[in-house]
Amino acid sequence: MIRHISIRNFAIIENVEIDFNDGLNIITGETGAGKSVVIEAVSLALGSRADTAFVRSDADKAVIQLVAALDAEDSPGNSREYVITREVSAAGRSLCRINDEIVTLGTLSKFCRTLADIHGQYDHQSLLDPDNHIRLVDLYRKDTVLPAKAAVAALYADYTDLCEQLARLKRDQAEGKRQRDFMDFEYQEIMDAHLQEGEDSALEDEISLLQNSEKIFSSLAGAYQVASESEYSVLSALKQVSDMVGETASYTKELSELSQRLDSLYYEYEDACVTLRDLRDGTVYDPAALDEAIGRFETIKRLKDKHGMSIPELLEYADQLRGRLSSIDNADEEIADLQGRIGKAAADLQTASDELSKLRRASAAELEELITEQLGQLNFSDAAFAVDFKKAVDSAGRPQFSAEGTDVIEFLITTNRGEPLKPLSKIASGGEMSRIMLAFKKIIGGYDHIPTMIFDEIDSGISGIAASVVGRKLREIAERHQIICITHLPQIAAYGTTNYRIWKHSDDSSTYTSVDMLTPDEKVSEIARLLGGENITETTLASARELIEASR
Repeated sequence: MIRHISIRNFAIIENVEIDFNDGLNIITGETGAGKSVVIEAVSLALGSRADTAFVRSDADKAVIQLVAALDAEDSPGNSREYVITREVSAAGRSLCRINDEIVTLGTLSKFCRTLADIHGQYDHQSLLDPDNHIRLVDLYRKDTVLPAKAAVAALYADYTDLCEQLARLKRDQAEGKRQRDFMDFEYQEIMDAHLQEGEDSALEDEISLLQNSEKIFSSLAGAYQVASESEYSVLSALKQVSDMVGETASYTKELSELSQRLDSLYYEYEDACVTLRDLRDGTVYDPAALDEAIGRFETIKRLKDKHGMSIPELLEYADQLRGRLSSIDNADEEIADLQGRIGKAAADLQTASDELSKLRRASAAELEELITEQLGQLNFSDAAFAVDFKKAVDSAGRPQFSAEGTDVIEFLITTNRGEPLKPLSKIASGGEMSRIMLAFKKIIGGYDHIPTMIFDEIDSGISGIAASVVGRKLREIAERHQIICITHLPQIAAYGTTNYRIWKHSDDSSTYTSVDMLTPDEKVSEIARLLGGENITETTLASARELIEASR
């Protein structure tokens, strides 16, 4: 709720500080004193659009600061204090802050929608927004409606998930069909290549061998001849050395070890000569084999270059292509399965939405009766109120589901006999609108969770008994909400738990507005002034006391 407001250089107000209390705060004053200017300032602080015309003529900027307390959503009764600041410069710049943090106007407006409703000629009227009407109907009988609404929301989430899956599958299928031939060609091309991991490296070695086979054969043959074929070969010499040393091996340990080493060298060298011979014998210049190896290598290289992949990556890509081709070929079956599931989900959602609508209509019927009764008590004897239900449909006339069900709800009202019901947002008079809002707040104020309500021009077009009824209802609502109300009528002012007088005074150069919180005696005098004008008599004072006593 609003605890304090500071207004500086705003319209005719130079500097005003007002402390607001719980309950019913009543502001009175002479016409032109600036009562509505205070509400304009509050509206600006709550996020309405700024206008440079608000800036006092001799100032650079207007500044409104509002101190408010809001209960934490997860901890009712545990309130946190916020300081909201709004600055409007004469140059046209606007600045918004919440607790000294600069925020956008949209952020400020959204935050303040949970703080206060201003009813009158201003723009903080949540009940005028048709999007809120379905919420209010649901909350009126929340014990039965909200569980049904939660069931619809869960079914809607499942339904939309299935619809998204189907849309995605159809997109993939359409795209896949356009690319299927190409994907199939790529898949067959890779599979026909019969790729093996490491094959490209092995082919490089083979091609190198085949291309240099003549030179390799000549070198190997010469080496083998030198190594082992002549009687003066290295192998023959090594054998002779090993045998000679072996004859002396038994004489010393060192000769024995040397003999063993020479034997080992001989057998290892002999084995190397055998390998050398085998390589020689296996080295044959084969132009056909070379051409085949080069052709195979080029095939693999072309595939690698085309896709920018290695052989393992090409094999993995082929697996992916096989999976995508299978998915495309089986998409019709998957689509048919999803369509069947969507049909069942839609039927379940329709059933749940119909049940929710039935519960809403029962709630709406009670609201219609109660609010029409309240309107009658507020001097709308010919008023009628109705909750209009329509079914949401798409452009083809099919039911359009949502997490809220299939209902589109709007409040309709007429205040004159013979006039048709019209949307609540079409009511023109600010005073009428304030009293209509009062009727709503009497019924729904206990569950809309907006702590502060501000009424301007609520007494337009009423007097006497009707005014007393309005005052009494304001007091009743103020038991659960903070109310700030501007009025011209003593019958309403008498019900205030805290009363303020706004007055205007001038000097040689400027006009100023001040706001005073009234003492009990000052409240009597102010109500007497409302009853009899500036000439206050004992009779008007007595009448004022009688009104205050009656309000209790």
